Amino acid sequence: MRYLIVTMLIAVVPVSLFGQESARPRARDLGLIIGIFNTGEHNAITDVPGVHVGQTTVLEGSRVRTGVTAILPHKGNLYSSRVPAAIHVGNGFGKLLGMTQVQELGEIETPILLTCTLCVWKAADAMVEWMLGQDEMENVRSINPVVGETNDGALNDIRSRPIEAHHVVAALESATNGPVTEGAVGAGAGTVAFGWKGGIGTSSRVLPERLGGYNLGVLVQSNFGGILQISGAPVGIELGQYSFSGQVSGEEAPDLEEDIHEWGSIMIVIATDAPLSDRNLERVARRAVMGLSRTGSYASNGSGDYVIAFSTANGVRRPVTDGLYELEDLPNGRISALFQATVEATEEAIYNSLFKAQTVTSNGRTVEALPITETTEILTRYGVIR
Repeated sequence: MRYLIVTMLIAVVPVSLFGQESARPRARDLGLIIGIFNTGEHNAITDVPGVHVGQTTVLEGSRVRTGVTAILPHKGNLYSSRVPAAIHVGNGFGKLLGMTQVQELGEIETPILLTCTLCVWKAADAMVEWMLGQDEMENVRSINPVVGETNDGALNDIRSRPIEAHHVVAALESATNGPVTEGAVGAGAGTVAFGWKGGIGTSSRVLPERLGGYNLGVLVQSNFGGILQISGAPVGIELGQYSFSGQVSGEEAPDLEEDIHEWGSIMIVIATDAPLSDRNLERVARRAVMGLSRTGSYASNGSGDYVIAFSTANGVRRPVTDGLYELEDLPNGRISALFQATVEATEEAIYNSLFKAQTVTSNGRTVEALPITETTEILTRYGVIR
């Protein structure tokens, strides 16, 4: 087989390429606690009942580092049992396939795929073919695949468009509701964030019972620039790696179009079991940008910053039917805690994507992982961790 495929179920990745995934900590392993709410069992988007995640990492020679990450709101037939959903655009420099129909109808009818920029259409075509082969799909003549992307061209030979149908199918069919592998895996295999290796990150929150007891989880594909701060500590400045650093210092600096600290994107996927309408899911999605900004992003010109939010609650499922059906709807006055949970989980998911990523050399470039020892020292000095 031409490609080495690593799915979420296979955690072993060649040490020479990515290092030991387990050797790098998550944020909480360092004592970094974000926010006030507790996390779920796995501190992952899969803590939301029904949500499954599968990943395929594609490695080819010394130039291809990319992959597919699939998020399934539930394991049933999404086309016939759709979930309410909304999309918020922080900055629209990107290719989010299927967006207009989600905005129009307020629902998702396929899993959500994340991949690299020039592979969006290949991934969508593969998922449509896979869905058409599912039970009860014999008479379907229209499918709206939802596929997001970030540009991993720094570490990936993106023009070769290496994603194939079997990579997509492997991600979809390997999806589980357990722990989610983070860092340089799946759609995050070749991404860069704040000039360091980015990738897949996730986090979750569980509201107290008196606030509804709902679960909310976030998964990110981090590939954006800015001035990294962690819980307020100016890590990027302390480490001398941040957007516009050359221009500010007066030193020779790359053109902005080539500055690895300046360009990039992020995909943010939010799941919750709170019974929310697509209108309130859009309100939740907007709050993710607040969590993003806490990490030091300023949504640069070339950044595609997209948020997809959906609810898995049984009472808000939308069957394909011509008849009337009743839906649950959490009132506006009970949604504020979910806003807070969204901000917290988004911020922590981004940190996890950085902490878990390993140094990668590919496509003629080496992108270092965020240095754990130095970062821990900075966080300690600023009183973020003790």
